[in-house]
Amino acid sequence: MQPIIQVTKLNKIYKGGFQALDNISLTIEQAEILALLGPNGAGKTTLISTICGIIDPSSGTITVDGKDIISGYRHTREMIGLVPQELTTDAFETVWDTVSFSRGLFGKKPDPGYIEKILKDLSLWEKKDNKMMELSGGMKRRVLIAKALSHEPRILFLDEPTAGVDVELRQDMWQLVEQLRKNGVTIILTTHYIEEAEAIADRIGVIKNGQLILVEEKSTLMAKLGKKQLLLELKQALTELPPELETFELCLKENGRHLVYTYDATREHTGIASLMQHLSQAGIQFKDLKTDQSSLEDIFVSLVKESI
Repeated sequence: MQPIIQVTKLNKIYKGGFQALDNISLTIEQAEILALLGPNGAGKTTLISTICGIIDPSSGTITVDGKDIISGYRHTREMIGLVPQELTTDAFETVWDTVSFSRGLFGKKPDPGYIEKILKDLSLWEKKDNKMMELSGGMKRRVLIAKALSHEPRILFLDEPTAGVDVELRQDMWQLVEQLRKNGVTIILTTHYIEEAEAIADRIGVIKNGQLILVEEKSTLMAKLGKKQLLLELKQALTELPPELETFELCLKENGRHLVYTYDATREHTGIASLMQHLSQAGIQFKDLKTDQSSLEDIFVSLVKESI
């Protein structure tokens, strides 16, 4: 099965010489959820906008459903729904009219039943007759998602979809995202909420300075780059580490009451057994121990720092 999106050696250079995208290649499979992470100005929105046909690439190729986005613009654009960052809506239109009009823009026949389902799924049904200017920021964000889904796209781009949205609305959105994926919709999202990417994404992409640093399966990324820590609560606090423990990656915390050992869990020998033996020989006793896994946020911060 061919990928739903194929990006090959994509570059975007603006007139002033600023390179927003630098030789990006990316393959996205049908019905997967890909989360794009990166600091502000990294190129996330530019990448999304270029795939959607809003920004012209300087070089490289992009295909959607096997069709080039330039020569096959009509087909590829119909495949895509886009939820932008900006809350740009007609203030004097009702929710119902706004979403219905978006469906018509793509040449779709009116389908009140489908529009009703979208609005109910997004908890907008009670607001269907309200004008856009009467809605809160979170509700306007929901309307943007409804508009993006109005023409039944097979690909959904979500550019910072939960920015300015309260926790309850955010959770509802992610439930909808999961349901869309089950229905075969491919979802690409950018987010600053790393815990959400960790919770719902199949793969994680990290962008920095217009370059795609990596794209990995979430579980593979965390197994490959995530470190584990052994946390030891000592019976007696230490003011410094004994010389015989200097070969281990150790640090003291909590005023010397906790000893932290960082190790690579993917290695055959973690060094824990040797550490325990050295602790015993040094007469260091502990009351409790536990392990802690690096989070996706730890990994992301580490990757961005390494790429500077």
